[in-house]
Amino acid sequence: MELELIHQKIHTIRGLRVMLDFDLAILYTTENRVLKQAVKRNIERFPDDFIFQLSKTEWEELITNCDNLPKSAKFSPVTPLAFTEQGVAMLSSVLKNKTAIQINIVIMRAFVFVRQYALSNKDLYEKLAALEQKYDQQFDDIHEAINYLLKKDNLDKQQKNRPEIGYKK
Repeated sequence: MELELIHQKIHTIRGLRVMLDFDLAILYTTENRVLKQAVKRNIERFPDDFIFQLSKTEWEELITNCDNLPKSAKFSPVTPLAFTEQGVAMLSSVLKNKTAIQINIVIMRAFVFVRQYALSNKDLYEKLAALEQKYDQQFDDIHEAINYLLKKDNLDKQQKNRPEIGYKK
């Protein structure tokens, strides 16, 4: 159940799987402003590939696509922070409470689950692409054969309709 709940809070933004600050604050049972303060106090621990601020357009697109965002977050004047998997791991060391450590373990498991799911879908996608390519060639061959037969029928009709030449009885 915990994994499913966390899995719903993982979003793909800029091609990265991330969790948003307000979701993490809820999971860590802390206020969002406290979480952001802890990040700002330890900003050297959070390089750009660990955390980034969503742009207005990214935030508006996320609001449009996601039904499960809290209403308080939707109308916030400030766009949220997005934490990558490494950023979430670093966040637990910054917050330093037992709940943060326990929740962090579950979150890391959820990220691993999402990664494994994506890899299994990638394998399935590659298999489907291979089958599609194989059968597309066969359909091309069938299409070519049908065109040949249609042209042959037209040639046969033309042969029958032309005037006969040569010796007639």
